[in-house]
Amino acid sequence: MIQTKTTFTVYSPPTLVYGRHAFEEVGVQAKKLGTKALIVSDPIMDRLGFVDQCRALLKEQGVEAISYLGVTSEPVDTYVTEALDLLQQSSCDIILSLGGGSCIDTAKAVAVVATNGGYIGDYMNLKKVASEEPVPHIAIPTTAGTGSEATNATVITDTSNDIKMMIKQPAFMPNVAIVDPVLTLTSPPSITAATGIDALSHAVESYLSRLAHPYTDMLALSAMKLIVENMLAVYEDGDHIDAREAMALGSLQAGLAFSNASVALVHGMSRPIGALFHVPHGISNAMLLPAVLDYSKDTCVGRLADLGTFFNTEGLSMSQAELADFAIESIKVLCKKMDIGNLKDWGINEQAFYEAIPKMATDALASGSPGNNPKVPTHEELMELYKVAYHYEF
Repeated sequence: MIQTKTTFTVYSPPTLVYGRHAFEEVGVQAKKLGTKALIVSDPIMDRLGFVDQCRALLKEQGVEAISYLGVTSEPVDTYVTEALDLLQQSSCDIILSLGGGSCIDTAKAVAVVATNGGYIGDYMNLKKVASEEPVPHIAIPTTAGTGSEATNATVITDTSNDIKMMIKQPAFMPNVAIVDPVLTLTSPPSITAATGIDALSHAVESYLSRLAHPYTDMLALSAMKLIVENMLAVYEDGDHIDAREAMALGSLQAGLAFSNASVALVHGMSRPIGALFHVPHGISNAMLLPAVLDYSKDTCVGRLADLGTFFNTEGLSMSQAELADFAIESIKVLCKKMDIGNLKDWGINEQAFYEAIPKMATDALASGSPGNNPKVPTHEELMELYKVAYHYEF
């Protein structure tokens, strides 16, 4: 155990609905919360017919719906402003997010700002605390990765300063999470890989976090096992519904774990890369995860060894140190099989990256996440770790 505390508070959505065809419950759940819904989604979900399906399910229960489909990238503050304006103009009393983490995080921000006012950035680092109940929010993920449907955090980019704001308060927790693996069947291999590694990062970091405790350990261990055992299967065969179901559950458990134990250094380093170089969140996590685990290994050998046991499918006899190394090497192999390279392979200009390192290190530390890592870096160490990650060999 890393924690020295003996009592803990656990946050989760009041209602969790999961399993195949759970999406069909959306109308029933929405009717309990309001009469007119704003669906926050994106053009891809619209083209796939999910938005129309959602509207029909709501209509069956007498709930009206309008849509905001402006989420076309990772969430930014302008999406929050646009969706909030639509919510207020249309007098919606409930929000549904339908899509990946970008849609869910945008909806979380809208739900809170709608009743508490101000700019979403005001809520970062508890500068402004949401004291009023947010607009009720039903989160429906269509990827198995972010776990945002089960967290009280949102990550929104401040477009004026190129900073990804990690904002965490109880008010950002959705009222209902509906997790249906059938909705993830449409995810292409590249998205499946990015979101799957994101979920694995959540599980691993929550297990290694200085804020981990027995409840989060239980969730993180289960999530790691489910993800490790099924990640390649869904990447290689997107129609493998059993593996999709396992990944959806693993992602949900990882979300619950990191919402209560926090993420750590990987996420702290990842957000500035996303803000400045527009690398998708899951991909940047994957690029950083092995390098950060290498850096942290000496302070968490036992816990990394636990991860190594899930990769050790042949039951080879290994010491804890060997299992820890095996865990890191196995993640490298997994990334390589899913065509995830390093930051240089992604095409980020080396000079531009190196020039940005001081700002990225400052922003990473300011987010607070690196402070939860088993080994906490100084600003100088963090700058060096960015350089290592840029060339890191998978």
